[in-house]
Amino acid sequence: MSVEPSPDVVVIGAGVIGLSVAIAARARGLSVAVLDREGPSAGASAGNAGAFAFTDILPLASPGILRKAPKWLVDPLGPLTVPPSYALRIAPWMVRFWRACAPARVAHSTAAQTALMDLSKAELEPFLAGTGTLAMLRKEGNLQVYEGEREFKASLAGWAARERHGIEFHHLDAAGMAEIQPGLAPRFTHGTFTPGWYSVTDPKLFTLALADHFREQGGRIEQGEVTALRPVEGGVEIVTADGGVRRAGRVVLAAGAFSHRIARTIGEAVPLETERGYNTTLPSDAFDLRTQVTFGGHGFVVTRLSTGIRVGGAVELGGLDLPPNFRRSEAMLEKARAFLPGLKPDGGTQWMGFRPSLPDSLPALGYARATPRIVHAFGHGHLGLTQSPGTARIVADLLSMTPPPIDISAFSPQRF
Repeated sequence: MSVEPSPDVVVIGAGVIGLSVAIAARARGLSVAVLDREGPSAGASAGNAGAFAFTDILPLASPGILRKAPKWLVDPLGPLTVPPSYALRIAPWMVRFWRACAPARVAHSTAAQTALMDLSKAELEPFLAGTGTLAMLRKEGNLQVYEGEREFKASLAGWAARERHGIEFHHLDAAGMAEIQPGLAPRFTHGTFTPGWYSVTDPKLFTLALADHFREQGGRIEQGEVTALRPVEGGVEIVTADGGVRRAGRVVLAAGAFSHRIARTIGEAVPLETERGYNTTLPSDAFDLRTQVTFGGHGFVVTRLSTGIRVGGAVELGGLDLPPNFRRSEAMLEKARAFLPGLKPDGGTQWMGFRPSLPDSLPALGYARATPRIVHAFGHGHLGLTQSPGTARIVADLLSMTPPPIDISAFSPQRF
């Protein structure tokens, strides 16, 4: 069993969070290697909706979701589902989620989420410019649509919370929506447009571009499945599934939905669960889409990418091991056909990926309990791409033993 030469930092995970962190650490003059079980952009970073959703400050854990959840859960193909075979296993996580929906905790989570969003937005364009990816940024906004006045009025408390945090938005009637996005079904009578919602041309291509930039800056990306971490004097040992052991001065755990399994090996019990997301990517001529459209009452979005029109979203709390249920992709596509009558549904490619989610909708950012030589950076749920620039800044500061620019106590991995 050989021990390989030690870089200053090993980042576990080659998704958008891991690669953004690796680039930021490399920019601080640290030698950095990235280790991933499959390689760059193989997980949720490849199949997400491509949004920098800086206006999405409200946690999923909220009183609003509690009101909707009973109706959604009775539909096995609806916006939120728990497969019966997984229900008992996820029960402790659901109890924590329910507790996180208390108004005081929602206010706390919203404030923390807003701070991370503001930091991420401030860091985004300098990060993109520095990595040669600025041309991949789009500023086309997002249109949230509602079926009738009742659904629209139910959304107003959330918009009031955004207004208090200085987020720009515009409420629209059917005619106003048609100016921004023609072709919506008449059932959608109200809408809200947020111009500060950015996107990327294609999340997979963007993440692969980050990998190329990291290599150009002297970073290494290796394939290997990490099974354990061992703090040792002066560093951390990293054990891989093939029995190999390598060493680093510091480790960043950014392995997405698999992070909690690795964290357990250093005595860290982080209640991470997996939101399994589904989508179908149609050819680019499937619809004349001019902005990202969110069908919030049905839990999915339709996004224009450089590689096609992506119809995806929903939440299936089903863990890492159950086989995909692509009937969920088909159900969303059928709804999209009804909601966008001109949509051409043929020629699509289906996908399922794992979103790493914690009960209070906040990521785990901070030092491990066992040693400050291990930094946790996972659990971003739907917001990994959005929060990647801010996370990279925070983690680079932690690696440099520099105070981060925002208070990160709300993101403590030990808060549970």
